[in-house]
Amino acid sequence: MSSLYSRSKDLSSRSRKSLSDSPPSSPSPSTKTFRQERASRSDSSGVESPSDRLSSRTSTYTRRENRLASLSKTDDDSASKDYKKLYEDALAENEKLKSRLDDSKQELTKIRSQLDRVTQRQDRISERSTVFESEKREKEALEKKVSDMEEELKVLTELKSDNQRLKDENGALIRVISKLSK
Repeated sequence: MSSLYSRSKDLSSRSRKSLSDSPPSSPSPSTKTFRQERASRSDSSGVESPSDRLSSRTSTYTRRENRLASLSKTDDDSASKDYKKLYEDALAENEKLKSRLDDSKQELTKIRSQLDRVTQRQDRISERSTVFESEKREKEALEKKVSDMEEELKVLTELKSDNQRLKDENGALIRVISKLSK
């Protein structure tokens, strides 16, 4: 919308500039003849009468006003047509941009939903891997405990056998001592 405003501002400033700042256009044939007549009168009489100067100024002023009015009228017609065209162009461009924006919003929504799904999958996979790793650690710890207990069992079995041997030896010694003491 701002581009429409700036374009119309440029056009209006151009038309104002062309109307007010432009030098007068090349004299029309009637102006040339008028100047020639005025020059011939001043040559013949030597002095211009005030009424001649006033009429020449009035006719020059009138001609200039007529020319400027016709220029401004054509500029107004073309400017109003240009404004309408510019407005319609801006509306069409806005509609295109709105449709592109809607398309982009829809695409963004799709991409976000896909991203959410992928993130959820990765979370589930990471949870599974975390669970798997913790289960693996637990399994290793249990295997270590089992191996430690097996070692303890071996030691206990050896201790029981040593204990039994010592009991047997102790019983034998008691019998020997009791035979010696009788």
